[in-house]
Amino acid sequence: MKNWLKKQRNLFLMLLGVSLTAITVLIPRIGFLQWITLIPFFIGLYSYFDQTERVRYRVAYLYGFLVCYCYNLFLYSWFLNLYPLDLAGLDNAASLVVVMAGWLGLSLLQALPGGLILVAYAYLHNNRLFAKAPILRPFALSALWVIWEWYHTLGWWGVPWCRLALGQTESLTVLQSASLFGSYYVSFLILIVNGLLTYAAMYRKRASVCAVCAVALLGGSLTYGLIRISFLQQREQTSQKLSVAVIQGNISSNEKWDSDTYQRMKDVHADLTKKAVADGAELVLMAETALPYVLNENVSLSYYVSSLAKECRVPIVVGALYDDEEGNEYNALYYFDENGEMQENFYAKRHLVPFGEYVPLRTLITTLIPPLSEISMLEEDLTAGKDSALFESKWGRLGSLICFDSIYEELTRESVLDGAELILLATNDSWFKDSASVYMHNAQAKLRAVESGRWVVRAANTGVSSILSPSGEQVVQIDALTEGYSVASVSVLWDRTPYMVLGNLFCYLAILFLCILLALAAYPKMVKCLHKGRKKT
Repeated sequence: MKNWLKKQRNLFLMLLGVSLTAITVLIPRIGFLQWITLIPFFIGLYSYFDQTERVRYRVAYLYGFLVCYCYNLFLYSWFLNLYPLDLAGLDNAASLVVVMAGWLGLSLLQALPGGLILVAYAYLHNNRLFAKAPILRPFALSALWVIWEWYHTLGWWGVPWCRLALGQTESLTVLQSASLFGSYYVSFLILIVNGLLTYAAMYRKRASVCAVCAVALLGGSLTYGLIRISFLQQREQTSQKLSVAVIQGNISSNEKWDSDTYQRMKDVHADLTKKAVADGAELVLMAETALPYVLNENVSLSYYVSSLAKECRVPIVVGALYDDEEGNEYNALYYFDENGEMQENFYAKRHLVPFGEYVPLRTLITTLIPPLSEISMLEEDLTAGKDSALFESKWGRLGSLICFDSIYEELTRESVLDGAELILLATNDSWFKDSASVYMHNAQAKLRAVESGRWVVRAANTGVSSILSPSGEQVVQIDALTEGYSVASVSVLWDRTPYMVLGNLFCYLAILFLCILLALAAYPKMVKCLHKGRKKT
């Protein structure tokens, strides 16, 4: 009984640690606490494995699952703000089903593979690798967590929304490390610093070495950040500039599909565009589906945008739908130049939102949870874009992202490698109202700006809209649920950060490191098997 209570205390400490850390991800203003909030987690982890000579794998999986599920429940709690889903035409009962399925279901879906983190950790422990080299423990756990974060980018079920690095988006000096190895490296730094500090406090052996390593890693990141920010400031003085405007019409999803809103929608965007141009805007970006119609087949609406661009003498990039000759429909961005001419190419959203723009496993979902297949505002599934589809402008090549695209770092990298010198990001976010998800989504764009070394211009239907520098600094912001525009001077840049060149090399190194550890742990067993085989022959 006493041993059982000790184990439950250790589980409580692990859950406490990830819960406190999740709060810092939700509120980046207190993100500096991340460097200590995981200490309870590591205390519980180390203590549990210290007290158990051989851990059962099913228990290790349960603990790992509960840790990841608890972490996700905090970070997806904003799903509750979506209720009721009247904008999708659902009644209260159906809205409750969808909201709870989103909150509990997505948390569950991501926690199921997360449980394997402690299974792998237990395997290394059971094979006495940690007994021989205990200092490997924080490194092993940190690598496993990074692999779990990276896994979220794979498949429709993967949503990389809950990265630890999001908690550092208000700590720009530390955040600059993302330009080296991506946001995964920032997550690794947070984990390893907590793990080493805990190890130094709990064990006297090599305590000073662990403390020095933790300070050195954090200090090195801060030093690099200061140098990079200084370099970026100097570069801004010599780079080519243009004034960009973001337009926020504040017309939500439950309004803009209403035919009665059609004229108001046009008037609001035209009025804001003219005011932005009067304030010096040379390029205007409107939000995702700011005009929620098939623009290439709507003569009057395309004439409206063309006339507005020609009258204001500025290029306009606007979100709308696009139908191709095969009948496929896309969530798209169009580019109208200052003469009102629409470029032939269009950008199509590359990573569609499951259950919002298409229904994965439609037959199964329709049978099990019918309301989930009904929340899309569209009658049919959209088609995903295939490439970066850059826009050519007189300032340089413009890369595009739409909404969900911005949380997948590889899409931004693909655009930069194809030659994008400025990133235009159009999003909706009106579904999220003024919940934490709006600000988390904007924080994802900060990560993309630092990783890519590009200015990111972000226009949202109902907010927040922002303009972000390559250091992640938010130069301007239009708050959620407000109508307005903002203009800022941005740079068109051509050089590439190490991360744009290397990609997710750090994740692959983490996988390689884990494979080496697993091989080292398994080696004694392999030797025993060989000896047994020789004796039999």
